[in-house]
Amino acid sequence: MLPRRAAPFTTQTPGRPRASAWCWFIALALLTWAAGCAGLPSNVQRRASSAFDAPEQTALGQLTQERKARANARSDSAFHLLDSVDSAFSSRLALVEWAQRSLDLQYYAIHADASTEVLLQRLRDAARRGVRVRILLDDFDMVGKDAQVLRLAFEPNVEIRLFNPLPGSRASLIGRLFTSLHDVPRIQKRMHNKLFIADNAMGITGGRNLGDAYFGTGEKNNFVDLDVLAAGRVVLDMSASFDRFWNDDLAYPMQSLVSPEDLERLRNPPAPASEAARPPARASSGTPAAPLASTILPNVAASGAATPDPVSMDLRKVPLTWAPALLMVDKPGKIGPGDDEVDAGDTLVDGLLHLMEQARQDVLIVSAYFVPGPPMMDLFARMRAKGVRVRVLTNSLASNDAPAAHAGYARYREDLLRLGVELYEMRAAQPAQGRGVGSAAPFGTGSAAGGSKSTASRASLHSKAVIIDGRLAVIGSMNLDLRSQLKNSEVALLIRSAALAGAAVRQVEATLAHGAYRLALEDRLVWRAPPGADFGDSRSEPEASTALKLFVRLIAPFAPDEML
Repeated sequence: MLPRRAAPFTTQTPGRPRASAWCWFIALALLTWAAGCAGLPSNVQRRASSAFDAPEQTALGQLTQERKARANARSDSAFHLLDSVDSAFSSRLALVEWAQRSLDLQYYAIHADASTEVLLQRLRDAARRGVRVRILLDDFDMVGKDAQVLRLAFEPNVEIRLFNPLPGSRASLIGRLFTSLHDVPRIQKRMHNKLFIADNAMGITGGRNLGDAYFGTGEKNNFVDLDVLAAGRVVLDMSASFDRFWNDDLAYPMQSLVSPEDLERLRNPPAPASEAARPPARASSGTPAAPLASTILPNVAASGAATPDPVSMDLRKVPLTWAPALLMVDKPGKIGPGDDEVDAGDTLVDGLLHLMEQARQDVLIVSAYFVPGPPMMDLFARMRAKGVRVRVLTNSLASNDAPAAHAGYARYREDLLRLGVELYEMRAAQPAQGRGVGSAAPFGTGSAAGGSKSTASRASLHSKAVIIDGRLAVIGSMNLDLRSQLKNSEVALLIRSAALAGAAVRQVEATLAHGAYRLALEDRLVWRAPPGADFGDSRSEPEASTALKLFVRLIAPFAPDEML
């Protein structure tokens, strides 16, 4: 099964061996054809580069030292919880504005829409004032309109590399998957890391990709997410991790895979026969056909509408919590061509599970996709046997953007409840006030989209965090599922701070109190509304359509845990 965005399933028809043989023959022919029609370039030249030394010589490094001295802090790393779309967007703008030497971005996905238009323009402006910009993207979603993000690579001082790329045309994800059928084990492994680092002095990590849906202005979906701003010593580790992925053989310079003409063809597809006489705009070699604003979002740029200037976070005043911390991160080899690149038990999720097993009182889990699998179920049983309270907040079927993942989670719900694990499922309709973890309310004044949009769009939990005994907070890109454990590379910050962990717990508990159902097991599953809620209990997947419920039941037998 492919990554969550594309989750096909297959069926077999028993008792028809002759038809089955023909199916296998056709599939083999298609695989052979696909293998011969597309491939990745060989002998690619990769210029090695690394984070700049002496971050204390930059304005951000000096600011960090000044704030540490004022706080009389003993720890050498500081943190601020980015628990709203406002703070998530404004903090990234601030890092770009303060940067003097370097900006390093590592993401699973950057979508070409209004919010990222603002961020990419700021990145371009930073590059033009001499800041080195390196952007490392997983290649899976770099298709269609989103491929226009790659135009930034044609700006001076900007480099973009694509990790674990798929061969074939970028016009269609389905087409690229088809030409990669001969290499399914590799294309299932994705770089899921999220890092945004300025001058090797301050950085952001968490669950959030870049795009309107992650900053509260999505038309259909808004993801409820959680990030953390870091400063000081731990950022050196974040930069070192970025460098390992950047210089890995699976990181391909964008120009080795995509040309300006490719991007122009995607932006201006061939005209219908009736308009064939009208020549399409063409890009000149090595340069964008037009300014960045009119290539990523030509309709927005051409509208002439006045867009409010987004407000950046004041890094001189933002509250900081100074605390011991550790960067937890997978090695690039986890996404290598074989399964022996990383030792068993040597992944971020393995380390997180080990930490959870040391808990003495309480573990609070926030995981957008929660598919525990038998080994994790055994861990929960051991924790409960010691009297450790375990609470889990995950998506309901209605709020989940990945029905296949929900099918995997649903098969464990009753067993989890029997163990005494407290299960909460987030509602798709969240309170307009935006209370709770990683509020998905639009970021309002300073919106990259020109103002707030309606809050009627569906909310979908995307946060990934584990709080242990009220003093250890792990915030990052990982889900508690076998895909994060076995397939994707992940990154997270482990922070030992009762203050920061307490703030995260309060955010999650606000969601439990106002925007989530608690599951109970009676004669069947029951979804309990919190006391005083303006919605009631349910005895079936709440807010989900009959068609969606039927779809999940149909795909469940074809959705193995390790593929979700």
